[in-house]
Amino acid sequence: MESGPPGGSGPAEPGPRLRGLRGADATASASSWSRFGAEAGCRAPAVAAVLPAGGSGERMGVPTPKQFCPILERPLISYTLQALERVSWIRDIVVAVTGENMETMKGIIQRYRHKRISLVEAGVTRHRSIFNGLKALAEDQPNCRLSKPEVVIIHDAVRPFVEEDVLLRVVTAAQEHGASGAIRPLVSTVISPSADSCLDHSLERAKHRASEMPQAFLFDVIYEAYQQCSDYDLEFGTECLHLALKYSHIKAKLVEGSPDLWKVTYKRDLYAAESIIKERISQQVCVVMDTKENEEHVGRCLEEMLKTELNVMTSDFEETQRLLNMLEESNLSILYPVVVISVHFLDYESVPFGQKMEKVMQIREFAKEVKKRNILLSGLLIYFPQEEQKLQESLRQGATIIAALIKDRNSGLIGQLLVA
Repeated sequence: MESGPPGGSGPAEPGPRLRGLRGADATASASSWSRFGAEAGCRAPAVAAVLPAGGSGERMGVPTPKQFCPILERPLISYTLQALERVSWIRDIVVAVTGENMETMKGIIQRYRHKRISLVEAGVTRHRSIFNGLKALAEDQPNCRLSKPEVVIIHDAVRPFVEEDVLLRVVTAAQEHGASGAIRPLVSTVISPSADSCLDHSLERAKHRASEMPQAFLFDVIYEAYQQCSDYDLEFGTECLHLALKYSHIKAKLVEGSPDLWKVTYKRDLYAAESIIKERISQQVCVVMDTKENEEHVGRCLEEMLKTELNVMTSDFEETQRLLNMLEESNLSILYPVVVISVHFLDYESVPFGQKMEKVMQIREFAKEVKKRNILLSGLLIYFPQEEQKLQESLRQGATIIAALIKDRNSGLIGQLLVA
């Protein structure tokens, strides 16, 4: 077993508290389990998690294993690790990866400052990978660096949207029943074909459920099941709850899961995952308006049109540069890109166009530098006509452009000066 590089304390937030500009990986409070446990009438167990991540991604049809496919330039597995790291009562996270991807995984842990991660070599099948992860947590293994948990969570490396609520429920159910797993309603009817590819029978959809992840077990229950497991089950099996039933005689408690528990399996799923992530991080944005005294009301109108909780600041270009330096030092952008939009208002009658453009064009060079730290800087020039109707039209166009920059995070627009 190998431990990942030290993760430190993770990305810190910038010194000043900026409304709307917050890390999406805020650590869950340690008291969350205490509150839940008190309500459920149970004590908090020692909990660890095992993630099999040795798959080849054959069904996705890409050369890169799907757990390492990039979403917003960051590997998919990093999002899943982040989801588990947010849960402070998960003590250890064991990831099973193939030997050829071990260095890649270490690099991901180091770059994105993941913590509480230990690595083991994956087996040739999913069950063998899980078994290797469990062995790393078992006290009967030589050179064991981790302590045995009371409850172990088994999750998929390619299910990045698991929430603490469902993790709490499966762990609590496992503590009481020995095993637990998340389920979802079937979307399609399941049929059984005959040997000659004709319909044999179909299952009544309302009586059946799809087995999802996460699942949780008393550690001794699932570890003993794997120790007794036949080579056939280790080679061809996929359902951990079935192993607990077959070898440990434990009937798992089934817990209704959320729609976000789906698994990234096909290439199209990467685009769906990217869309969800973009939606979740839409508030990691800072709109900086360079306004003069007579333009302040225009800035307020623009903020009202955006109708969202953004961090909107008023500053000149020099102050914007200081803000970007602060963001670079804060490490806030390590996990997710931070969008900064520098908004400038142009009044042809009061400021010569060339003079205004000379200052605004500095954005291009500065954007190249901060892009290295995952900060996406763009400029927006809004025409400031004296006629109210034309002014409102310019502001509406500006708000539309800002919304598009926030949603799409298009790297091709970094450093560009857009005009409304």
